[in-house]
Amino acid sequence: MTSIDELRDRLKKPLLLELRLGCQDNAVVGGIEKLVATVGKPFADVQKIVTGYGDLEVEQRQERLEQAIALLGGAQPLGLEIEERVQGAGFRVQGTDQTSEPRTPNPEPLLPSDFLDHDLTAKTLDLGAQAPKKLGTIGIKTYRDLLYYFPRRYEDRRTLPHFGMLKDQEASTVIGVVTGRKAMKARTGMNVLRAFLEDDYGGKLTAVWFNQPWLEKQLFPGQRIILSGKVKRKGRLIEINVANFEIDEEGTESLSFNRIVGVYPTTQGLSQAYIRRAAHRLLQAIKVIPEHLPKSVLERYSLIPFDEAVREIHFPSDEKFLQRATRRLKFDEFFFLELRVLLNRDTTLLGKKFTVRQKDLENFQSSLPFKMTGAQERALREIFEDMANPRQMARLLQGDVGSGKTAVAAAAIYVAVKNGYQAAMMAPTEILARQHFLNLKQYLFPLGVTSELLMGTMSSRERQEARAKVAKGQAHVAIGTHALIQEGVEFQNLGLAVIDEEHRFGVEQRRKLLVSNPDVLVMSATPIPRSLALTYYGDLELSIIDELPPGRKPIKTRLVNDSKRRDVYKFAWGEIQKGRQVYLVTPLIEDSEALEHIVSTTQMYDDLRAIMPRDCRIEMLHGKMLGTEKDEIMERFRRREFDLLVSTTVIEVGVDIPNASVMIIENAERFGLSQLHQLRGRVGRGEHESYCILVAGDRSKKTQHRLEVIEKYTDGFVIAEKDLELRGPGEIRGTRQSGLPDLVLGDLAQDGDIIEKARELAKKMLEADPRLEALWAVRLKAELKRRSEAVGFREII
Repeated sequence: MTSIDELRDRLKKPLLLELRLGCQDNAVVGGIEKLVATVGKPFADVQKIVTGYGDLEVEQRQERLEQAIALLGGAQPLGLEIEERVQGAGFRVQGTDQTSEPRTPNPEPLLPSDFLDHDLTAKTLDLGAQAPKKLGTIGIKTYRDLLYYFPRRYEDRRTLPHFGMLKDQEASTVIGVVTGRKAMKARTGMNVLRAFLEDDYGGKLTAVWFNQPWLEKQLFPGQRIILSGKVKRKGRLIEINVANFEIDEEGTESLSFNRIVGVYPTTQGLSQAYIRRAAHRLLQAIKVIPEHLPKSVLERYSLIPFDEAVREIHFPSDEKFLQRATRRLKFDEFFFLELRVLLNRDTTLLGKKFTVRQKDLENFQSSLPFKMTGAQERALREIFEDMANPRQMARLLQGDVGSGKTAVAAAAIYVAVKNGYQAAMMAPTEILARQHFLNLKQYLFPLGVTSELLMGTMSSRERQEARAKVAKGQAHVAIGTHALIQEGVEFQNLGLAVIDEEHRFGVEQRRKLLVSNPDVLVMSATPIPRSLALTYYGDLELSIIDELPPGRKPIKTRLVNDSKRRDVYKFAWGEIQKGRQVYLVTPLIEDSEALEHIVSTTQMYDDLRAIMPRDCRIEMLHGKMLGTEKDEIMERFRRREFDLLVSTTVIEVGVDIPNASVMIIENAERFGLSQLHQLRGRVGRGEHESYCILVAGDRSKKTQHRLEVIEKYTDGFVIAEKDLELRGPGEIRGTRQSGLPDLVLGDLAQDGDIIEKARELAKKMLEADPRLEALWAVRLKAELKRRSEAVGFREII
């Protein structure tokens, strides 16, 4: 005979499942009320609670379920080991009770929301026989794809102008009824189609299409059409050259008129009206789109419910509702992106716990030949706070060229050594590794810290000696290239790994250095806007050095036309005669027929050898050379063995050449602003007045405006923000982390505040529940999984 405890468990499990599935009454065949009526006969109080369950609203169902579960097991709704931590973080199980006043959904819903993942070919909801084929052309395969296929822009069609109000040469959107049409062939052979329209006020207008003869069969007298284009007006005669148009087939209840109308991304043959009707039909069919964020989160961040946001993003009630919907969906986009990145990094991983002693800091700072800036000291505080925590530090130290990142890293290394650990610093090139070795030796050797250099070009004997000292702990710090992670390199007690220009190493290369779970400090001299860094380096905490040491001379920057090129070379020769050195950077290694006006490194090298005086010593550097060959050329340039280096952007991040005072960048319009700023930072390292000359082959207004940013600003972070606004995130980062999607609604240049809040929430949630196992996180976890699979991201929880 079944015991009362067994019956209780048999009843409680499906009730918990129903709660996890969003209270849709589909956890068991026949529904929850029938289940309780059969299995739950001994539990009269539970039967009473779930009576009429199928007729209740979702939020009422949830309340009843939570009461029933509590009665069966004495457990609270969250009732797991993590309950206290979750409540402390401020999360509670989310119902669909909505604190704002959303528009009322369809009063007679057709289907529960669990059909959203059905393929369109299943015909669960009838969108027309051609729906799978038509919508498939824009990547919509399931009903959920359609639900999440948002408009890319909006047109206010509540009060479209009548024809008499139109002004010459203005872009306008109007609505009218077709009274006739006429197709003809112009003398040039071009097909011209004219449709004659009349508006509700008796105004007349001619709509003109070029080279679209097939449209003649689609336009008929009596049709109501909405069209956009440029107005041409001569007295009473009004024409519009049509850029796009829609046939309004819905009449008085139009989805394309008398409202704010969303314009969707589409392809030829798939009309806006068709997508709108499909989206509208789908939204009518859904009773409620389940909420995945806890109610407390919506309240804390002033977010409207997901159901309301999705309905409003497709069919806005007004500007205010559209704004709130957009903000909510942008928040979701960034929040799930941050969650995915943070979960990909094991935030529970233990690193080393360091004791940061005030005396050690004072000793380090007193040994420096300069006083640290406020920004350096702020970054140090953030780093030391991480090092004092038992969790593994994973921090990005970002700073402009010359901002003093190496000194900050040296302070962290000193703390690690004073705690009995070793440190490693890995750089992408041998010459940069050697530069770090000399700098760290200057900062740390007087404090008793020993260091070793490890590079591939060292002799076998030198490598063996250096490895032995590192393995025995005789060397406190190892500095090198990827030679640090080659077979045979062993640390006695590695506590801190510093990786310079991390994006230049492969993932597997970095992992080899991190086998023993040291704290990790990544350095980058490429200024990246904070919003972009938080998104694409989301697995790292961020420290920014946004202040240059006092006394550093600004680099004088000039933008010149390519017709002034010889004057530029004459100026460069004048600097060389003063004993200075010059960089000249080109965008291509070799000439290209497709880019005939673009200067190449090889051609420029040959030209300059012919143009410049014989005394001018010229060398060439580009990315096709071997790494050892490139390092050798840069080392010779540092030793002043030649005067002028013609190069591609391989010198963007590299060794300091204090004697270099001129940077000439050919075809500057071919480079991004951040890249130009990085190249400019190669000069101005010494005591001499320095110059950056941008030679532009394209002098259009757009190019002029963009390049003037470099002339006007010297702050790399300001320039990076401008670059983000002008070019977008993909080109600035260069290489993206695997699995990060293109943003649909979010804008990295504009949404910094939303990104900050979304990241804050993601961190708090994972601190409260690292695996997202609490009841409040069930829907959230399901949504995260759906979005992760959509971008091909492997399962992370």
